[in-house]
Amino acid sequence: MLLKTFGWSFAVTALGLVAAAFYGGWTAFGIVAILAILEISLSFDNAVVNAGILKKMNAFWQKIFLTVGVLIAVFGMRLVFPVVIVAITAKKSPIEAVNLAFTDKDLYQQLVTDAHPAIAAFGGMFLLMIFLDFIFEDRDIQWLRWIERPLAKLGKVDMLSVCIALIVLLITSFTFATHAHQHGGAHADKAQTVLIAGIAGLITYMVVGGLSGYFEDKLEEEEEREHEQEEEAARSGKQRSPVVLAGQAAFFMFLYLEVLDASFSFDGVIGAFAITNDIVLMALGLGIGAMYVRSLTVYLVRQGTLDDYVYLEHGAHYAIGALAVILMITIQYEINEVITGLVGVVLIAWSFWSSVRRNRALAAAGPDAGSDEKSEISSGV
Repeated sequence: MLLKTFGWSFAVTALGLVAAAFYGGWTAFGIVAILAILEISLSFDNAVVNAGILKKMNAFWQKIFLTVGVLIAVFGMRLVFPVVIVAITAKKSPIEAVNLAFTDKDLYQQLVTDAHPAIAAFGGMFLLMIFLDFIFEDRDIQWLRWIERPLAKLGKVDMLSVCIALIVLLITSFTFATHAHQHGGAHADKAQTVLIAGIAGLITYMVVGGLSGYFEDKLEEEEEREHEQEEEAARSGKQRSPVVLAGQAAFFMFLYLEVLDASFSFDGVIGAFAITNDIVLMALGLGIGAMYVRSLTVYLVRQGTLDDYVYLEHGAHYAIGALAVILMITIQYEINEVITGLVGVVLIAWSFWSSVRRNRALAAAGPDAGSDEKSEISSGV
């Protein structure tokens, strides 16, 4: 079962790591491995959300999502999007950007380095909004209660996450401009670029979030309508076509999943720029990670164990928050790429271990434990 589900992922991993070693030695091997782990850790919640919706769909639409959907949202976003980012920021065509990455790596590296403040501002704001919207939401299950409980109360204030994100952007832009002027003004003209790129990241998040909400509402409307028509058909003794039943709701599920996939894809793509500017290593690492996201989604659907490790989603979002902060800092200061990658891994591992401890505590409490005791264990550390 495990080999059947993850077989292609294992094969792509082996090929990708070997290709990285031939391309850039052991350093490249390590960077690709870290990128793959980062992509998997950041996309775990994506796989969980995908599996929760995918299990409601019939076999035909599941196959469509796991084939066409993978090509559109997974490989398209994770492999094509980095090229588009470089092309836009360096003012090159996508073909020129790819050609430059292979034929003149020094110039390509310089172009990406020059564009890094804008990339970091855009990505940092996008990731920060994902983290803030998660941390300000009131949840039944909380991981770090001493942080999440008070923040959930603050989250009742409308548009708080947007206000905080804009304050962070203004402070970052002002600090960058001040530092540039104090050191000769070499990057003073880029302070405005940082501000514009950050606002663009915020707008992108709000647009993607709005589309996701729209499709989610349409999905709920379709499911409610299908249910009513099913009941009407049962009362009248008529049988509705199963293709119509599965097709209408499943189509909106598919669209909703594509928007969700696109939004979650930004995490790994933008996070990858915090680790390396090499487009080849980025494509290899994100490609490996993307395969595991697909395999993990299938595994979760087939096993039906979405709720076993309840804190992993929290760990993934804390990793997103850490990456957002790191990206904003790298606008002005350099941070070792290994440290950047390991932060996410440590947070995911911590949340996984917390989930294991919670499960053990619930098992030890047994069925005779009171509801208050179980609620205390379930709510987090």
